Amino acid sequence: MDWKKAIPFDRHFFSITELLGQGLTYYRINKLVEDGILKKLNNKTYENTQYQGEVSDFAVVAAYASKGVFCMMTAARHYELTTYLPDAVDVAIERNMKISTLPDWPSVHIWYYPRLRYETGVSTITDDTGAYRIYDIEKTVTDILYYRNKVGIEETKEILTNYLKREDRDLVRLHRYADSLGCGKILATYLEVLL
Repeated sequence: MDWKKAIPFDRHFFSITELLGQGLTYYRINKLVEDGILKKLNNKTYENTQYQGEVSDFAVVAAYASKGVFCMMTAARHYELTTYLPDAVDVAIERNMKISTLPDWPSVHIWYYPRLRYETGVSTITDDTGAYRIYDIEKTVTDILYYRNKVGIEETKEILTNYLKREDRDLVRLHRYADSLGCGKILATYLEVLL
């Protein structure tokens, strides 16, 4: 069997489990790395260097930060809450987690969240390149409010204003998140001004 053909060219990244599931052994995987067919990113993920398809920021960052959740301005941009173009992809991990390496591109900004903030409001989105963990829209707004001094007051106001214009908003969920994550009073103040 030509082990190089065991790597589907239409996939950009593989977990070690997926490669073993293709019938490859650790020895064969290491040979593919030596031959330049695969590039080892970390202990769990390999990049297919022969990949010719569309490169997604989400796919690249998820390959390096497998337990990461897209957050903050990246999530706000995904939900079309802001016109601001972030200069890095925002991804949250739990405080005790580590990411050993990061990609050269795109730039990544890691947010270290305490467990409750990290685990609250996680949802999944899919596109042509895969499935990705991202905070739901109310959790994104809550995080932006909580970290408003790092994000910027104008950006925070724009995001909250755009959220309030949406027909699919869930103010009950927004209040619940804000209360449990320590920014209920801040949310109330903003809503007083904006509503």
